[in-house]
Amino acid sequence: MNRVYNFNPGPATLPLSALEKARNEFLDYLGTGMSIIESSHRGPEFDQAAKDCQALLKELLGIPEGYHVLFLGGGASTQFAMLAMNFIPKGGSADYINTGTWSTKAIKEAEIIAKCNVAASSEDKNFCYIPDKFNFDTKAAFVHFTSNNTIKGTEWHNLPPTDKPLICDMSSDIMSQQIDVSKYSMIYAGAQKNLGPSGVTVVILKDELAQTANDDLPTMFKYATHIKKDSMFNTPPTFPIYMVKLVAEWVKEQGGVAAVEKVNRKKAQLVYDAMDNSDGYYRGTADLNSRSIMNLTMRMKDEGLEKQFIAEAKAVGLHGLKGHRSVGGIRASMYNAFPLEGAEKLVDFMKKFKANN
Repeated sequence: MNRVYNFNPGPATLPLSALEKARNEFLDYLGTGMSIIESSHRGPEFDQAAKDCQALLKELLGIPEGYHVLFLGGGASTQFAMLAMNFIPKGGSADYINTGTWSTKAIKEAEIIAKCNVAASSEDKNFCYIPDKFNFDTKAAFVHFTSNNTIKGTEWHNLPPTDKPLICDMSSDIMSQQIDVSKYSMIYAGAQKNLGPSGVTVVILKDELAQTANDDLPTMFKYATHIKKDSMFNTPPTFPIYMVKLVAEWVKEQGGVAAVEKVNRKKAQLVYDAMDNSDGYYRGTADLNSRSIMNLTMRMKDEGLEKQFIAEAKAVGLHGLKGHRSVGGIRASMYNAFPLEGAEKLVDFMKKFKANN
């Protein structure tokens, strides 16, 4: 088997052991004579898989009592609108912090529904930093932010200073490091970076916030619908949920989130050190105190050299290093399942490429 080092930003690398277990169980799940993707979402086998997945996420993330763990479709992009529909009261508003593309999209969707106050933004410097000055609206229903910016390579290292309900899009760094879930009223995350394959969004919702939701909404857009039916109101994305369970099992086997965080930080430090010690050959695009440990972005002296770097890297098994189409450059996305060895291989390649070019 010839597996490459997959730096793609999502869908992204999954643990090999999880993929192998899915392969081994694929045609005959637990002796049922059928695949998990053929199994009824109301049958005992899938029901147990979903419950096990919920329990593992609660354990690994330290989710306290009073929170619901939901499995929804539509990606984080659907949550942009859904959370605004539910939690901004008629005639009310919410605070949003804009740190890049996904924050901008969340604001755009929310503004279709209600008034949004941009309480802080790093747009003035092309989103290369996390803001530290805020203009919160005392009447805002909640404060929304995106914890990690996959495109610009920035990440929050301290929470926004607010006593309002805090809602976070954690799609690209959930379970990458320890967090205190009790500080949040809602966390949502598309699975396709750290949790599993694309197709399911995990929502961690505090019951206290859920109780404030607007009621005059279409059935599928009410969180209450999915809470009442434990994510089984309609057919959920069964196979992605099963895969999230397998990935969560892998995280537990590694020693939990604390152990995964330790490796994540080591991977990031290796690559950042190579960038910072290259005499400007590789230039990081994010401010030092705002750097992401998930998505490491850099530029070189010209686009031609960057294209050569990406092509030669791919030729030696380092795939997916092309920056987002909106910004160009180079991006190394190293999510939980990305191996330390891959970061070491990238650093070695960076040094050799610099020496030869």
